[in-house]
Amino acid sequence: MTNSKDLIVKLKEVREEKGLSYSDILDLMEKNGDFLSKSTISRVFADGSEEMSFRYEETIRPIANALLDIENIEDTDNMDVRAMKALLKYKIQRIEDLEQQIEHLKMALDKEKISYHEKLDEKQDQFQRSLDFLKEQISYKDQRMDLLLAAVREKDHLHKEMLEKLLKCSKCDKYED
Repeated sequence: MTNSKDLIVKLKEVREEKGLSYSDILDLMEKNGDFLSKSTISRVFADGSEEMSFRYEETIRPIANALLDIENIEDTDNMDVRAMKALLKYKIQRIEDLEQQIEHLKMALDKEKISYHEKLDEKQDQFQRSLDFLKEQISYKDQRMDLLLAAVREKDHLHKEMLEKLLKCSKCDKYED
């Protein structure tokens, strides 16, 4: 009795027992604030429909609510109808609980995502600062290396000039012998 097949069979029995047409069912559903097309209702009550798959919340529940008046278990209801009403009330409550749990989990997931993204942004900022610092240090080192290379070249140039002068020096020839 807990599956849709049994529920559809019971809904067909209740419809027959009450002698309701599809239009009557639509009117009852409209009073409850629900709406389905007449073709959907005819598919639910068609021969062999209990073997078909219907969405509980969108199709079966509105029809059951209209036919069984789920909210009120009456003394005149037979045992099967009482059981179906109780079952439907339980399913409705369970669905609402699960939907609420889904919402809480979505909110928790969103908070977790925000927290993760904030941490990720913080790490990216930290890495960017480190990268910027290292680039700056490399730039300073490059400047110092350029200055050192220029100084070495200048020294080499001066050394070469002095060596040439020394080799060309007439007074230096005296010391060669």
